[in-house]
Amino acid sequence: MRHGTVAALAAATLLLTAGCSSGDGSGSAAGVGHMPSSATSGPSASPSAPVALPPAKGSVEVVSTLTEGLDSPWGLAELPGGDLLVSSRDKGTITRIDGKSGKKTLLGAVPGVSPGGEGGLLGIAVSPAYGADHLVYAYFTTESDNRIARMQYDENGTTPGRLLGAPDTILRGIPKGSIHNGGRIAFGPDHMLYAGTGETGDTGLAQDRKSLAGKILRMTPDGQPLHGNPQADSVVYSYGHRNVQGLAWDGQKQLWASEFGQGTWDELNRIEPGGNYGWPEVEGKAGKPGFIDPVAQWKTSGASPSGIAFAKGSIWMAGLRGERLWRIPLSGKEPLAAPQSFLKGKYGRLRTVLAAGGDKLWLVTSNTDSRGTPKPGDDRILVLEVR
Repeated sequence: MRHGTVAALAAATLLLTAGCSSGDGSGSAAGVGHMPSSATSGPSASPSAPVALPPAKGSVEVVSTLTEGLDSPWGLAELPGGDLLVSSRDKGTITRIDGKSGKKTLLGAVPGVSPGGEGGLLGIAVSPAYGADHLVYAYFTTESDNRIARMQYDENGTTPGRLLGAPDTILRGIPKGSIHNGGRIAFGPDHMLYAGTGETGDTGLAQDRKSLAGKILRMTPDGQPLHGNPQADSVVYSYGHRNVQGLAWDGQKQLWASEFGQGTWDELNRIEPGGNYGWPEVEGKAGKPGFIDPVAQWKTSGASPSGIAFAKGSIWMAGLRGERLWRIPLSGKEPLAAPQSFLKGKYGRLRTVLAAGGDKLWLVTSNTDSRGTPKPGDDRILVLEVR
């Protein structure tokens, strides 16, 4: 019997003319390691309490352009105090962006990055204990694999370009390919590190639970599995994914993920520990026993979903090929109304969206990634006000 399948709302199953393209580095062994001494379980929904629902229809206003002139930006993370870090997929560098002035300071290049196709320096995240350890995490492609490493950022350093310490690899052996490398990483409400991976074009890897490809992974900040994972000796948290590109938690600590479809449906999924999301057996809502259906789906001509964020009661999803920002208002585990799109074609391909507190979002364009048509000023980080 299929577990966790979300009942389709008529409004949420409208065929949206939306789209998908095939969008788009010594640590523990691939997916296996010693269990930590004090393991924690995955984040669970908060006790039931009245939650104000978002309106069925929302709005988006572009307040300002924080910065521009970025080269193949991919990952985005906020530092304490409001400044941002942004990664360059093709240059393999991390740059600090002043959260008020937009001034750019190069931290440095990540050693071992091997850009190519959809691979390179992808997602980045800031340690939950950043005030004490000053660690920055990165997911990147090397000559042999995809991996996750952490580096110490010397905020007191005086030489731009030389502010990152040597990478400490916490997880290696994630399969790589010219396509479908996944790459999004984020720390969850439980302070554990999550990563979305792709199946590299080898579809069978998504259903192979021994492979790290086509999965969502959950690990300690040291790259170790946890007791709360489906298998205590593995970092695999869910499987059956084609190419996970976005991770975000809502106000009830539920994990959501965006995913590229192939030729029919792109997906937004609510993630359950141990859940099988169907690829390559199913794509989109199939109602097939043993697989979890997506909460929302889009035709593959206007979404190509990348990063997602939660703000004002809704999931906000950046679209690459679709060149728009999608809003999916939530009512618990289901959409409250049909997804709504904004900014269609105005800023080109949209790669990453990050909650900035309250009604604000940061949105990163992706027109210098070899698949877009750059305009003067590309790529840029926009500041949005959303409802």
